[in-house]
Amino acid sequence: MRIGLVGCVKTKLAHAAPARELYVSALFRGRRCYVERSTDRWFILSAKHGLVDPDQVLEPYNETLNDKPRAARRSWSQQVLRAIEQKLGEVSGVEFEVEAGAAYLDDGLEEGLLAGGATVVNPTKGMPLGRQLQFYKYAGCL
Repeated sequence: MRIGLVGCVKTKLAHAAPARELYVSALFRGRRCYVERSTDRWFILSAKHGLVDPDQVLEPYNETLNDKPRAARRSWSQQVLRAIEQKLGEVSGVEFEVEAGAAYLDDGLEEGLLAGGATVVNPTKGMPLGRQLQFYKYAGCL
């Protein structure tokens, strides 16, 4: 099984919408398109709400992991790992394709998935924003 995890972005609609539609930046559109093509199921990694089903309706919010202290990011990661376990059960043998920045992975999320026996793939890891957008454009997602 291949599961996509897509990081949230700052640019959102001004009104409540299903999460898949709430985030409107080119980066999110590219990420979403890519995981919809390459995974069996996908979720959004929300700085405010944790693990979010794409059909879950959310109000717009202004929160990011980038400016949170490491302890808060570790706590967020533990919350997301628990939510993944509740939704998917054991992650052993599951491949997670993560389309998100380092703030979403580096403080426990990737480590927790790997410890559970999953594999983690992040095709745009370390790429600056412009290169990520080129990656998604080349993939036919922008």
